[in-house]
Formats: sequence, structure tokens, C-alpha cells
Amino acid sequence: MTPEGGREGTPAAVQAGALDAAGLRAVVAVLSTVQIVSWGVLYYAFAALQSSISLDTGWSSVAVTGAFSLAQFVSGGVGIWVGRHLDAYGPRQVMTVASLVAVPGVAAVAMAPNLGVFYVGWVLTGAAMAGSLYPPAFAALTRWGGVHRVRALTTLTLVAGLASTVFAPLAAVLDDALGWRQAYLVLLVGLVVVTVPLHWWGLNHPWRTDDPLAHTHARGASDPPAAVPAIARSTPFVLLTLANALTALAVFAVVINLVPMLVEQGLSRNLAALALGLGGVGQVAGRLGYARFAVATSVTSRGVIVLSGIAVATAALALAPGSPGLLIVLGMLLGLARGIYTLVQATAITDRWGPASYGTLSGILTAPALVASAAAPFAGAMLADLLGSYADAFLVLAGLAAVAAALMSGATPAVSALVEHRGRQLDVRDELA
Repeated sequence: MTPEGGREGTPAAVQAGALDAAGLRAVVAVLSTVQIVSWGVLYYAFAALQSSISLDTGWSSVAVTGAFSLAQFVSGGVGIWVGRHLDAYGPRQVMTVASLVAVPGVAAVAMAPNLGVFYVGWVLTGAAMAGSLYPPAFAALTRWGGVHRVRALTTLTLVAGLASTVFAPLAAVLDDALGWRQAYLVLLVGLVVVTVPLHWWGLNHPWRTDDPLAHTHARGASDPPAAVPAIARSTPFVLLTLANALTALAVFAVVINLVPMLVEQGLSRNLAALALGLGGVGQVAGRLGYARFAVATSVTSRGVIVLSGIAVATAALALAPGSPGLLIVLGMLLGLARGIYTLVQATAITDRWGPASYGTLSGILTAPALVASAAAPFAGAMLADLLGSYADAFLVLAGLAAVAAALMSGATPAVSALVEHRGRQLDVRDELA
């Protein structure tokens, strides 16, 4: 082992700033814990509480859901600012501050006397999401994980995937016992107690922003990457951003509207909900197999394959006969593709331009996707209304995913293609060792 925690013979740039094995395990444990809690409280609790909010306050479901969508828009915009600060200062300060911003945000949501205050609360909560959910955690593991970053990212997404399993039922139980307002306040206390100290003390590692090796290409290229503005304006980055946004629109529209689509296909509501839940099993399977999938594919091909898989599975759901078993299997296959895509997205920048300025580039890349995911529930429902069926809407969404796959084919810069074979053998072989 080298002093940086990487294997001898691997590119020095990949090792720059990396933690040793024990340090990386500790950081993965910290980030996995805070991601479960942060996703659970800031995101998934709303799914369990939104109907109670409407019933209790008299606010329409559209108005209530609109506030949550606004939080996603805010998260996308703030995420660009967060990315720049991650590169400069590291995740410790950014994620701690984000957890603290969640306090007035969630408190305002819980105690809102009117819809205006409710919306203000979700604006603050959206800002907290930008600094506490996946993007900053991915940035931390990309820098600190070194050659083991894929393994670290896989572990994080596997564990964080339990957030909905834990917090949606927990929020429902608290709602039944205390009401939705008190439920949010109880969850907020848990968020603060768990995430603030873990972010502050658990992420207290050198960020190495002054390390000259951190500014060389992760795959061993001899020249440093272009400046962030040049990368962000480049054709491959623009195509990657468009593909990512279209994928987010298609995927989240499908997920949110899957139950009514399956009911339309003849399944009972409970069986349709079960199919939605089993899609999570597919996600876990996809993430478990990602490292081996990555070693067998190039940067370009794995993105195209996964997005094509999302398109095919979405279209198959729309065209399949109303067989419960077949529809559940197709839902799991779609979940598998979604699970793999989470890691394709997390590694997209490093695979193409290296770890330098990961936070800034990630913020730019994910902002349009967050906007698309915020609009997705309405877009899916509107398509179904205009076209007369959810099945037809799913065919349109499958088409969007297919367009994203086509865009992905041109989303790799030439320098990444030149070093792809050597780089992925070095990096991913270490992951499987």
C-alpha cells in the first residue's frame, strides 16, 4: 500500500487525497448513516405525510405537492453553489451547515399556519437537500475513496437505499400517533441529533485542495484537465447534462406514476404497490453488480447500455399484457437499470474528466436533472391525461430515455476514450481485488 492508501502501480492522481482503508471505512459508515436519515426526513417522509397534510389543512394536494417540487428546484439551483464550496472547503463544513439549515426549514413546514409559510419552509428544506443528500456525499467518496471509490459509492447507495424502507413507515406511524406536524418535529430532532455531529466530527479529514496531483487526470493523462468553464461548455459535457436531465424526467415520472399505470393494466392497488416496492430489490441487485459491469464496459458503452435498458423496460411495461407476474418482473428489471444508473451518474465526471473540481462540475451536471425530477410527477400525469392512458404516457417516457441513450453515445471526451482501456483495468480491477 502507498501512503495515500492506494495500490502501488495505480495512477498517482487517483490516490491523491485518498484515505487509508480504515479511514475510508469510517467515512463510508458515517455517510451511509447520515444519508439514510437525511433522505428519510427531508425527502421520503413527505410521501407518507402529504395526504394527511392536505386533509388537516384543507390545502389542495396540488398545492402541497407543488411546495415539495419547489424544494427540488431550489435544490438544483443551490447545488451549483454547493459544488463550488465542496471543491474549496470539503464536505465537512458544507454538509454540517446544510443539516443546520434543515432546522428552520422543516420546523417551518411543520408549524406553518398558512400555505405561504409552508412554501418558505420547503425553500429552506430544498437548500438543505442540496448540501446533505447524494451529490456532496458522492464528492466526498470520489476524493477520499481513491481507487476504491466505486466500492465506497456502491456501499453508500446500497445502504442509503433503505431510507424509504425505514422512514416512510416510521413517518406514517408517527402521523397516526401524533399528527403530521408533530411527526415532522420528531423526525427533525432525529435529523439534528444524528447528522450534525456526524458531519462535523465524522468528516474531519484533510481535503487536500492544495495538492497539485489532485489536478491531474484520474486516468493517468499527462495534462491537467481544462478549466471548469471550458469543460462545462464542451460538447460531451452538454450532451451528458441533457442525457442526465432526460433520464431523470423519464425515471421519476415512471416511478411516481407506476402504481396508477399498473392499476390501469388490471392489477389491484395493493399488488401494484408491491410491484413498486420490489423495484427496490432490482435497484439493490443492480448496485451490487456494478463493479463487475464497469470492468466489462467502457465509459460510453455502460451509459448507453443502462439508458437503453431503462427505455426498453419502460416500453415493455406499457406494452405487456396484464399478467401480474410479468409486470412485477419488468418493474424489477426497470429497478435494476435505475440502480445501476445511480452509480453511472455518480462516476460520470470522474470517469471522463478526473476528480479535480468534481463538486463544481457535479453541481452543474445535476441541477437540470433535479429540475426535471421536480417536474416529472406532473409531466407523467399530464401525459397520461393528454394521451388518454398511462400506457401511452409510458411509451413517450420510454422514447425520452431512448433519446438520452443516443445523447450519451457522444458524451465522452476524446482524452477519456484514449485512456479508457488502461484506466478502467487499473481502477476496477482494484475494486474487485
